[in-house]
Amino acid sequence: MSPINLKATSSFQTLEITVLSCEDLRINGRSVKKNTCVVVRTDPLNFRETTTDTEGGSYPSWDQKLALDMSIRETCITLEVHCRTLSVDRIIGSARMPVNDFMGGYFPQGYLSFLSYRLKDPKGLDNGIINVSAVFESNPFVKMLGKLMQSEASDRHTPAEKDGRARKVDAELGLGI
Repeated sequence: MSPINLKATSSFQTLEITVLSCEDLRINGRSVKKNTCVVVRTDPLNFRETTTDTEGGSYPSWDQKLALDMSIRETCITLEVHCRTLSVDRIIGSARMPVNDFMGGYFPQGYLSFLSYRLKDPKGLDNGIINVSAVFESNPFVKMLGKLMQSEASDRHTPAEKDGRARKVDAELGLGI
């Protein structure tokens, strides 16, 4: 069995974001009629998008869960609302969602946050609101490592007992030690 690349494994976490809805979307001051979707991106190559809402007009609704693997070094996620026709895909509003809004010292791992952000059109003017929920989960290795570190900090064992517990975790991860 090949060993797990610890550097690659521990540097990514999974963001589960549910795109709920938008409010008061406009194009050139007029209400949006239909065909809106949301693109959630951490960088130009790492993104997910919702299905197209064809009936919601200026108040579209998706209630769609998207999962993104992202580096633990990311500081913001970009939310872009697009309006699509046969010939044009136009960004009608975008917002930057700071990672600290749903993950950080105030929120435990796996905490569900409901958030709303003001959208800005390409000219920088206010253009509606986007509503999302987000949960940040670390990968299984990071979770298991955190549990091991937490248990070692909370109780006192002899070095031999600690070594035995570390070997058990290694075996569970398939590190073959």
